[in-house]
Amino acid sequence: MGPDPTAINSIETERLILRRFCETDLDEIAEVLSHPDVMRFSLSGPYSHERVRAFIDGCLKSYETRNAGLLAVIPRDEQRVIGYCGYYFQVIDQQNEGEIGYRLHPNYWGRGIATEAAIAVKEYGFGTLGYERMISIVEVENIASIRVAEKNGMTYEKDSIFLGQVPVRIYAIEHSQT
Repeated sequence: MGPDPTAINSIETERLILRRFCETDLDEIAEVLSHPDVMRFSLSGPYSHERVRAFIDGCLKSYETRNAGLLAVIPRDEQRVIGYCGYYFQVIDQQNEGEIGYRLHPNYWGRGIATEAAIAVKEYGFGTLGYERMISIVEVENIASIRVAEKNGMTYEKDSIFLGQVPVRIYAIEHSQT
């Protein structure tokens, strides 16, 4: 049996390359995931080096088991990992959901990069992976991520408590809306 034609290897946009993580990305993604501003809206806070290694291992496993997951975000003009964008698989209010998630180094905030990456991930999910619905889980105070969800065509659906701990807003889009 040959490779799965729907498996994500890379997604390209005008300014970005989104590709699978590899072990050599450890130091660059560690700069992102250990940054307190990046991890402000995270239950775990800034990641240790060991936690970043576990993050990459989790990404690699997701590629094998789900043909999808989180992808390294790389500006075409810099060729270095500045964050991630891709798919999380969550349970929200007892329902399985595919979430578009992302984190970028603060040096790249405010440039439309998160929106560009999230739109590309949404289009790939609907067009290639055959997803029917995608969500974004956003903490109520995370105004920038609310804007990214809205620019990605998502609309507010409901409030929820994420992992029994954090008040969040759920933004969603159905394939039929695109």
